[in-house]
Amino acid sequence: MKKPLRILIVGCGNMGASHATAYHHMPEFEICGLVARGQSKVMLNKRLKASYPLFDDFETALKSTQPEAVCISTYPDTHEDFAIQALEANCHVFIEKPLADTVIGCERIIAKAKEKNRKVVVGYILRHHPSWIRFIEEAQKLGKPLVMRMNLNQQSHGYMWDVHRNLMKSLSPIVDCGVHYIDVMCQMTRSKPLTVSAIGARLTEDIAQDNYNYGQLQIRFEDGSVGWYEAGWGPMISETAFFVKDVFGPKGAVSIVAKDAGAEGKSDHVDSHTKTESIRIHHAEIDEQNKFTKSDQWIDMKDEPGHQELCDREQTYFLKAITEDIDLSEHLQDALTSLKIAFACDESVKTGKIISMD
Repeated sequence: MKKPLRILIVGCGNMGASHATAYHHMPEFEICGLVARGQSKVMLNKRLKASYPLFDDFETALKSTQPEAVCISTYPDTHEDFAIQALEANCHVFIEKPLADTVIGCERIIAKAKEKNRKVVVGYILRHHPSWIRFIEEAQKLGKPLVMRMNLNQQSHGYMWDVHRNLMKSLSPIVDCGVHYIDVMCQMTRSKPLTVSAIGARLTEDIAQDNYNYGQLQIRFEDGSVGWYEAGWGPMISETAFFVKDVFGPKGAVSIVAKDAGAEGKSDHVDSHTKTESIRIHHAEIDEQNKFTKSDQWIDMKDEPGHQELCDREQTYFLKAITEDIDLSEHLQDALTSLKIAFACDESVKTGKIISMD
């Protein structure tokens, strides 16, 4: 057996803990340190029943542990700096979305990865979910143009409201969460985005004056497809505005129907954000009396993976990218494209203008 890859974990909160758990159980990886400013790293060691070296400072940890790979799950405003440092140290990088908190930062990371010939995988968790893969495949059968409707409003409180307020120090919800669903729309259409527009509202004094905790974006694609996405965070967000994942085209529609995950009280549960439970396929064909010729088809997804298993799959892909030298050019270009769209939407909220993607 080959010697395991030494990996440094930076950020030990929700996603960092899940990724660390994946590495902990994979013999191909060896965790060489946990980095966090607070007590989350101590709690993670206890959770894993481990005694991994603990660090408060990333630069110190990087020099001390000499890892071959780094997992970055910190707040977005640190991503660019940490990723560049890791790549300069010739490390492969797994990094939570968004890749950076600016388009220029994203481009710098991609350029540095190419320069150093290192792998960078971005944590687009839905790309590893069999149900979402199927959802995209079924959407691609509906003809063009597509109409894509999605949201992820979260009635956050307690610990998660602290997390969301910290995230909003650097990004709005439609940027931080939006990159996931913008990426899904881009995969469904595989068409060039032409224009974006967006609206937003600041519903709390607990965030910066120039930010907003609710937003809705609209995208128009070259093939005529259109899509909207909305996201809101906070204790004032409606529970009934939580779960819409729906696409229709000339040949019919495909919808995620998650009765349990979309139920009241589930909007702030991380497993609910990826669950599909079932996919409903509607066929648009009608006869001479304008009656449907086919019944709707239901695809049961009850055996779909949970959040931890999805993180396990992400890290399996990261390992494969390194060991099999997978070309990640398209993966990184897609990450850049979704971030460009998200930031254009952010600009639209703040200026009130339609933004061209040319």
